[in-house]
Amino acid sequence: MGLDEVLLLDEHAPPTLRLYSWEPDTLSLGYFQRWVDVPGTAQAGAVVRRLTGGGAIHHVGELTFSLTTSAQDPIYKGPVAGSYERVHGVIATALREFGAEAVLAGGDGLASDAEDTGMCFHKSTPLDLAWGGRKGVGSAQRRTRGRVLHHGSIKLGTSELEGPIATLEASSGRALDPAAVGTALRNALAERFELRFSLEQPTSSERAAAAELGSRYSDPDFLRRR
Repeated sequence: MGLDEVLLLDEHAPPTLRLYSWEPDTLSLGYFQRWVDVPGTAQAGAVVRRLTGGGAIHHVGELTFSLTTSAQDPIYKGPVAGSYERVHGVIATALREFGAEAVLAGGDGLASDAEDTGMCFHKSTPLDLAWGGRKGVGSAQRRTRGRVLHHGSIKLGTSELEGPIATLEASSGRALDPAAVGTALRNALAERFELRFSLEQPTSSERAAAAELGSRYSDPDFLRRR
């Protein structure tokens, strides 16, 4: 979480797609969520609070990505809803490689919707990506100082906390490596927006700043402050 914040706040950072998974399994609360509204906190290996809003996500059997760049980048420029449509359109293209015919959920609700869990995948909006009538991708943005952070979670499998949601492994009929899904996402972004990616690791200064910023995301006072 600290590294995503570093990438968001650094106006000199290039447009960056970050791909990662979690160890141990972690429940991330949305920035504005109340701890008491998420009953599953006791069941996760760890709990953090994200910089982005939305519901809680159980980070296990999934690929997390962050996309950070200027708010004037063609991906994000214009109305916020339009930026979600563009990003989700790219994700949908990538997911077809794994048998998922993902579409925008629309306004009728989904079979994965559930009350009083506080979980992202149990609450759908018209711009969410779904297949098989269930939500399979969670997204949220944070905008500040002319820059944008788009967080996303693509579900390969599910967990007891999230139950019957849309997953890529169910669509493809096989176990999947998160890295393969990340490659498909990177390629789809490159093709759609005519981008060229270079594979890089965080710099030493980014790691140092991330370590300083990141500690508060799991600080008990920060977690329970709302």
